[in-house]
Amino acid sequence: MPPPPPSSAARQLEDAVMMRLRGCVTFRDLLRVHAHVVRLCLSQSSYLATQIVHLCNAHGRAAHAARVFSQVREPNLHLHNAMIKAYSQNHQHRDAVAVYVRMLRCPTFPPDGRAGGDRFTYPFLLKACGGLAALELGKQVHAHVVRSGCQSNAIVENSLIEMYTRAGDLELAHKVFDGMRDRDVVSWNTLISAHARLGLMRKARALFNSMPNKTIVSWTAMVSGYTAVRNFSGAVEAFRSMQTEGFEPDDVSIVTVLPACAQLGALELGRWIYAYCDKHGMLRRTHICNGLMEMYAKCGRIDQALQMFDGMTEKDVISWSTAIGGLAAHGKADEAVRLFNEMEKEGKVRPNGITFVGILSACSHAGLVDEGLSHFDRMKDVYGVEPGVEHYGCVVDLLGRLGQIRRALDLVRDMPMPPDAKVWGSLLSACRSHGDVETGVVEPAVLAAERLVELEPDDVGNLVMLANVYAAARRWGDVAITRKAIRSRSMRKTPGCSLIEVGNVVREFVAGEDLSSEFGGLADVVDNLASHLADDEDDVEDFTDSDRMLCANISRTIGSKLPM
Repeated sequence: MPPPPPSSAARQLEDAVMMRLRGCVTFRDLLRVHAHVVRLCLSQSSYLATQIVHLCNAHGRAAHAARVFSQVREPNLHLHNAMIKAYSQNHQHRDAVAVYVRMLRCPTFPPDGRAGGDRFTYPFLLKACGGLAALELGKQVHAHVVRSGCQSNAIVENSLIEMYTRAGDLELAHKVFDGMRDRDVVSWNTLISAHARLGLMRKARALFNSMPNKTIVSWTAMVSGYTAVRNFSGAVEAFRSMQTEGFEPDDVSIVTVLPACAQLGALELGRWIYAYCDKHGMLRRTHICNGLMEMYAKCGRIDQALQMFDGMTEKDVISWSTAIGGLAAHGKADEAVRLFNEMEKEGKVRPNGITFVGILSACSHAGLVDEGLSHFDRMKDVYGVEPGVEHYGCVVDLLGRLGQIRRALDLVRDMPMPPDAKVWGSLLSACRSHGDVETGVVEPAVLAAERLVELEPDDVGNLVMLANVYAAARRWGDVAITRKAIRSRSMRKTPGCSLIEVGNVVREFVAGEDLSSEFGGLADVVDNLASHLADDEDDVEDFTDSDRMLCANISRTIGSKLPM
């Protein structure tokens, strides 16, 4: 049976304590009031316990909330809801489900055949199911939602969509979405974000175009999705369209578009973002500065990246890792090592796996074998960071650059995980660079090429590198066999491309691409130039084979017929 209602005096006492609870600012304040609750013998009050659990959740103290909850012998629905919410928001999803199961077994709740939750129970319970990616459990909770009569609540419906997308069932998510009478922006954004998160950008775009009232969240989901599938031009285009439609970028949309700027080399857009962030006071946020720093480093402006780094008031491990990695990529190995040592000396931030990729890469570029191997050993021994395949790849590259092929091969064979294509590619490149085949030791090169072909069967470059290794050793028979294998596989090498930014627009040029429709004017200019050269007898004598080849290449690219 449910506990009897409190007396009038007890209710007045609870209200007085509740006023003190609502005045708590810090967790220490809450502990003082909680102690007062215990002294007044009010620990069994679900009314007060619910508020205490909410405050514990606000301070990220789920463990203390659980202790308060466990002390109440007959918690009511509100207290159960508060505990489910606290566990769910603190990513303790299994515990949230366990509280719900306990609630269903509580004798004060409806018997089997009727669900015991309400519209405040299910959003956070469904969040827990999504966090566990537990599809079957989510379906069972969905059945409870229907039995409780909450299936038409917009917040519950949106939570169902989110749960199904997190559990990997987009079909059921669409079914809930299609069955909604009133779809709000959360419904649309949840489904769009799910498709974008899974890389299904065509479907995400179709939903986005159908959305009646787009928000900054909708646009950010598209930018993030394009960036995730490495369609960086699409990400930048979506970001510009967002501004054209009158939406002011927030820190989330800026962080999602900056990697696209970095990959495209869109420096002008990156500079505009910096000015925008400076104007709107966003440069005090560490994650914004980290994104800008990475953009500057990848756009070739390492000095500006370091200026960003030096001007940051709060540096996290991403800040240090980005600066170290940027210096390594720009060949400034000594500065990268100095910065890593400075980070260790300062002692505020512990390096992580990404930090060590940067310092190992710097040592590789500078040929610092002893220092690189020392950092590799200290990863686990000092910082407890387990070396990953990317760290082994850096060390293989380090040894390979110095011609220590056998040592590099031994390291590859001793790796605790299967080597990836980058590791074998580094080894094969080292064999070619140092003429290992000429010494008669072909095993590393052959082994690396075979593994590369297994891992990347469609990449002709792997067999081409092996053919080059054989050619360096004048083993023409093996060269012929390898080239025959290339022809027999009907392989095509991925065409090269380049990117330039003109007028705040990034253009990509791919070898062999027909650009006549876009650059017909350029074709006319080249035609006229070639005609003048052909008409001038003196110029014809100076029209070398390389000039003719250039004209031929331009002709194939832009569709123009040039006189040879």
